[in-house]
Parts: sequence; structure tokens; C-alpha cells
Amino acid sequence: MPVPQTILTRKTKQALFLVLTIDDGGESAVRDLLSDLPSLARAVSSRAPEAALAAIVSIGSDAWDRLFTGARPRGLRPFVPYEGEVHTAPATPGDLLLHIKADQMDLCFEVGRLAMDALGDAVTVVDEVHGFRYFDLRDLIGFVDGTENPVGQAAIDAITVGDDDPAFAGGSYVAIQRYITDLGAWGSLTVEEQEAAIGRTKTDNVEMSDDVKPSNSHIALNVVEGADGEEIDVVRDNMPYGDVSGTGERGTFYIAYSAGPDVTEEMLRKMFIGDPPGNYDRLLDFTTAVTGSQFFTPTLDFLEDLPDPPPADRVATSERSEPDAYRDHAADRDPATPPDRPTDGSLGIGSLH
Repeated sequence: MPVPQTILTRKTKQALFLVLTIDDGGESAVRDLLSDLPSLARAVSSRAPEAALAAIVSIGSDAWDRLFTGARPRGLRPFVPYEGEVHTAPATPGDLLLHIKADQMDLCFEVGRLAMDALGDAVTVVDEVHGFRYFDLRDLIGFVDGTENPVGQAAIDAITVGDDDPAFAGGSYVAIQRYITDLGAWGSLTVEEQEAAIGRTKTDNVEMSDDVKPSNSHIALNVVEGADGEEIDVVRDNMPYGDVSGTGERGTFYIAYSAGPDVTEEMLRKMFIGDPPGNYDRLLDFTTAVTGSQFFTPTLDFLEDLPDPPPADRVATSERSEPDAYRDHAADRDPATPPDRPTDGSLGIGSLH
């Protein structure tokens, strides 16, 4: 099995998220960074090895064919937007995702600075978020976040592409969204009302029983099962972010790694469209998604030996790719139904329901 990037770590105290688009002619500089980022992270980590620095780079669907020839990950496609009766999960641009995390923000900053210096004018920054751990892994709304993450071998299995796509085995898929939270509106609820919206007690973090938990609670709508009835896991590495003054934005940076995009797409469909349609996630009445992108996270082996770049004339004049057509189709479909999966994009995880 190829060596994966260091996605699975203990929960660090700080994180830096950079979402970038590649400017025309910037492909060569991006390829250089993809190869160099692991060594940059090792150099910075040596200054404080106890701080658990990790730098993970992931590549978007539209960027893949601009950077590489040959095969592409079978499930790699643009983020699918969802427009429910009340709330919307928008799709926003993103060619590269840099997820840099450590116990010290200075280490995250240094890797980010070195990466951006290397990229220069090859990219445009779409979003930059500095996340932080909040008390005992709580979100700004006061509830513990990430309780249901798998651990050990289950976590590895949840995020790792296997033999169904052998050319990219060991890689992962990752979906991101940035949410802005209305803490004033949330704070106007009673603790009991907040717990009903989440499906878990606030102080001691105990999940409500199924006969008590509301069907529109956040936890109830985040469960996705395969054809065998078994729950399909993802690994979330969310972080709170924001300004204390309240004049800027604050909320949650959502990031979920998985073995395929189907599971996160189904989670978002249930949250925003509802299950059944109209029974949407109650938490969305207090927090608004303002970004949405998904990417493929290749292995270290891939980064150390990149496929050849496409001819320059192909990058400049290429037709819209199949994933772009998939995105257009997704925008036109009935939002109450799951997205059609390309016939060659099955991740072998069975039907989702």
C-alpha cells in the first residue's frame, strides 16, 4: 500500500486552511509545490517535533487534468450543491486545499508562508481560515464536535481508497465547508432546545436515545448507511474560527475525509434537503454554509513521483471535462434526490439510504 499523507493525527490545537485556485500558467509552480510540500513540512516540524505538525495537500476535480496526464481518481468530481426549501449548500471554487495543523500556530503559519511564497502569482487565495481548538473539543455553540469519529483501524478504513481504484489506493477524498454561526440567535435558545437541535446533551456529551432524539436533529441526519445497514464513517477534523469582536465572521470550518465522496454528499443532502424532504437539519437555522468544495488527497508516493504534465496547448484549450458536465447536470436535477453517480465512479460502498 502506498504511504498516505498524515491525515490521522491526534486533535491539534491549531489549524490553517487555505483554499486556492490556479491562475492561468500557474500549473508548473503548483506541481513544484506538490512535490516540495512534504519536505517543507518536515523542515518546519524539526523546530518543534512535539507539536505534531502535519501539512496535507488535496487537489480539486477541475485542476486535476490541468496538472496531470493519465488516469484520475474514479470518484473525483466537483462539489455538489444542494438547495433545500430553506437552506442552501453552495459550491464555491477550489483547485487546491492546504490543511496545515499543529499545536502551535507559528508552525502552521510558517508552512503556509513558505508554500505561498513558492506559489507566488500562480494561485489566487479563495479562503484562508485560522482555526483553533475550543476548550475540550467544543464548537463555538458549546457542544463537543467530532464525537462520532472512528478510531484506530476503523478510521484508516473510513478514509482510505482501496483496491476498487488501485491506481489511487491509499488516497482519500475530502469535502470542506465554511459555516458562519449566528451565536446571538443560538444563545437565545434554552439549553433543552439546543440539545434537541443537536441530538446530544450539552454538558456531558451523551447522545439521546433514538426514541427521544428529534428526527431533524443534527446527529440524526448525519447518519449514512450502506446497503448492508452498516453506518458508513467519515473522519471530521473541524475547527472553530472567528473574530471576538463580532464585527467579522465566526463559526466552524467543516472538513471531512472519506474513502469516497458519496457518503459526504449523502450527509449534506439529508441535512439541506431533508430526510424526508423538508425535514432538514435544525442546526442550519443558526449556521450558514458560505463555501463548499471537494478534493482528492493523493499519497506521498504520488507527490514524490507526479504523473507527467499535460501539453501546454491542451491546458490552454481543453474542452470542458466530464466532471464539469456532471456539475452542470447536478445543478439541473431535482434537489430532493441523490446525485447520479458516474458509472465509472462507484466506490463499492453499496447503496446509500
